[in-house]
Amino acid sequence: MRIVAGQWRGRKIAAPEGKSVRPTLDRVREAWMSIMQNDLPDASVLDLFAGSGALGLEALSRGAASAEFVENNAATFRMLQENVATLGAGSRAILHRRDALEFIRTVEADTFDVAFADPPYDSGADVKLAQHWLDTPFSRVLAIEHSSRITLPGGGDRRKYGITAITFYRK
Repeated sequence: MRIVAGQWRGRKIAAPEGKSVRPTLDRVREAWMSIMQNDLPDASVLDLFAGSGALGLEALSRGAASAEFVENNAATFRMLQENVATLGAGSRAILHRRDALEFIRTVEADTFDVAFADPPYDSGADVKLAQHWLDTPFSRVLAIEHSSRITLPGGGDRRKYGITAITFYRK
């Protein structure tokens, strides 16, 4: 996996292995970041279900001021720590080893400028996350990657990329 653009363009980061992991494809991440390019400079970013940290690290590479990463899996969290260190992003990154849905319950409205989420497909976390944001918008923008078979609540701006969809919510 590589960083697509910005300060760390072309730099490789490690991606978790296994059937339970579904890293965002470079082309989907590139489209995602292109849509959000005007939201990223100097932004405070939240990367939920962070995995490798590719989304938050891509945002930092493109000029975000800071990023908080939330990942619950111990092995994946260690990989996230290594990716942050590899890119030298430590001074702009805060890592939380916690369940993402529990974490957002502790976050007040308008805490972040941008939030990314890539929850496991078919877990229901995407719907719960969208509904929580609609009730308590903890960021100005929320973008959730999910299966294109479902439509998230609240009528966000939905973009489809094969079996993947990204729904964008804006305050």
